[in-house]
Amino acid sequence: MARLSDPITVLKGVGPTKAKQFAALNIYTLEDLICHFPRVYEDRTHFVAIGDLQVGEPACFRAVVMNTPRTSHIRKGLDITRVQVADHSGRLNLVFFNQKFTTEQLQYGSEYVFYGTLSGDYMGYNMTSPSFERPDSPPITTRRVLPIYPLTAGLSNASVLKAVRQALAICDPPEEVLPPQILEKYNILPAEQAYRIIHEPRSMEDVQQARKRLIFEEFFVFSAGLALLRASRKGKTVPPYQKTDLSPFYKALPFTLTGAQQRAISEISRDLQKGTPMNRLVQGDVGSGKTMVAAAAAVLAVQNGQQAALMAPTEILAEQHFASLQKLLAPLGISVALLTGSMTAKEKKQIRESIQNGEAQLIVGTHALLTDATCFEHLGLVIADEQHRFGVSQRAALTAKGTDPHVLVMSATPIPRTLALLMYGDLDVSILDELPPGREPVDTFLVNESYRQRLNVFIRKQVSEGHQCFVVCPAVEENEELNLKAAEVWAQTLEKTVFPDLRIALLHGQMKGSQKEQVMTDFAAGNADILVATTVIEVGVDVPNATLMVIEDADRFGLSQLHQLRGRVGRGKAKSYCILVSSNKNGETVARMKALCKTTDGFKIAEEDLALRGPGDFFGSRQSGLPVFRVAGLSTDMGILKIAQATSVEWIETLGTSQTPEAKALRKRIGQLFARSEGTIN
Repeated sequence: MARLSDPITVLKGVGPTKAKQFAALNIYTLEDLICHFPRVYEDRTHFVAIGDLQVGEPACFRAVVMNTPRTSHIRKGLDITRVQVADHSGRLNLVFFNQKFTTEQLQYGSEYVFYGTLSGDYMGYNMTSPSFERPDSPPITTRRVLPIYPLTAGLSNASVLKAVRQALAICDPPEEVLPPQILEKYNILPAEQAYRIIHEPRSMEDVQQARKRLIFEEFFVFSAGLALLRASRKGKTVPPYQKTDLSPFYKALPFTLTGAQQRAISEISRDLQKGTPMNRLVQGDVGSGKTMVAAAAAVLAVQNGQQAALMAPTEILAEQHFASLQKLLAPLGISVALLTGSMTAKEKKQIRESIQNGEAQLIVGTHALLTDATCFEHLGLVIADEQHRFGVSQRAALTAKGTDPHVLVMSATPIPRTLALLMYGDLDVSILDELPPGREPVDTFLVNESYRQRLNVFIRKQVSEGHQCFVVCPAVEENEELNLKAAEVWAQTLEKTVFPDLRIALLHGQMKGSQKEQVMTDFAAGNADILVATTVIEVGVDVPNATLMVIEDADRFGLSQLHQLRGRVGRGKAKSYCILVSSNKNGETVARMKALCKTTDGFKIAEEDLALRGPGDFFGSRQSGLPVFRVAGLSTDMGILKIAQATSVEWIETLGTSQTPEAKALRKRIGQLFARSEGTIN
């Protein structure tokens, strides 16, 4: 017997070339292969007579070959084989492209089982390249429920099917991680059965039972992992904060905090006085004031003799945080330092020395904070901004630079509660559901190309009043197949044809970091009227003078992403607008974008976006720290999620000491899951 950890090259027919193709699907071992589940199934168990075949509907049928197949050589690279088959209800012409082998496999007078899709009209019908097998052969492509797998270039469904069948024949499926009483209570298949049935179901009912088991397993393992994280936190102790007077901080503010901000700061203060490491998420909509909450937490850390580190995903955002926090906290005697990757070696050396000797008390930076060269004297508080932009391990890498430091993560992406339970199940949550006084909602409109002239007039009007404008495009370069507005081409068009008298700037993700920083710095300083950009501006851009956001091909973005882009304007005192430009006439798509025009509530938008797009695309990026669920769907399997979460919390109390095979396997699986999600369970 082979082991699950063995490479897939132990399989017959899987050499270096095929292994490389499997690697493109992140399949390296037999376990990876067995856990590469079908995306859909085709039920090929029901037979239809030739006379009952429907155009466009795939079907299975038995038929006898009525003549000897003939192959015609049309041109180089194109051979066409034709043959006629029949049953009691009629005859049908079959056509095969570049499948000359069918002349030998389809024998005159013999019966076969075919599976294919009828095409044609009243002038004549035929079927192109159907699958076929002899009725007495093992059911491989017909007479079965056929799994259809996610594929990549060069890898056919038949190849994956063959490899999976081999793998299941030479090694056992993954170990059982669910306790027997749970299997019995919820009528769940054992692992041994589920992992085999998901690949070789006898019926669609089999598929449903296997999927139910694997969905429950995925949610159960992840929920148990989060429960372990919480349990490990409770076992750690740190000196409770004694100094919690924030009145000097409040007096230094040029404005009054919202009730939601004050509530979040109180929750953080209570956490810091408990004597256990804080793990809290501050979640708020665009412009809800998370930075001031983070600043208050940093003040508390410094008051108690500790350093605080704020990690931002981009240098632009880090520099903005540094500028605002230094202005606010320097008068309070707090030393704020900035550390980014683009600094000179000399600058980095000086900053790192001040961090190591404790002179720098609040350090704002990017991934440069994670390098081995950056050492803290006494790191007591870690703040991660725009948390979904970091992998779980990056948060862990920063916290490892201190001794059980308090952790505060912030997200400006409103997250539906169901998704937050999974992403941040190890965290306590504070929600900022109020906007600071004076913040006006951004008026949002959906228009098509017929409004282009009026839109250009409106852009010019905003600029003439001394304001600036963002124009966001979904692509960087022109692509004829996609037919999308490309930032590079559109910027040239605006500069040369539409607004030759205005100052146009261009920003996209393919530019060097230093170039991007310079473009944004110049735009923020008012040195350009219009910034044409991709979604690189979605996070960490604060230009109070920008009053207009134009989003081209808006139907190509998720609702939450559109909401984030809209949040780049409306940050000053002037009235601001967001224009969604789309010619897409699909009813659901139009309704989705109109929903954005009706509300500025990011949480409502997020709920709808999750239902429409699923968690994978929810952030417009897979780099969310969220594990990739292979079978489970957050928008479709919430009922199973709730049961799995409740069950795992009950079970986890005995997991630490239990020596049952299921408990051992569960501990192992949890470690693998979090390692795959760029994190670890300590």
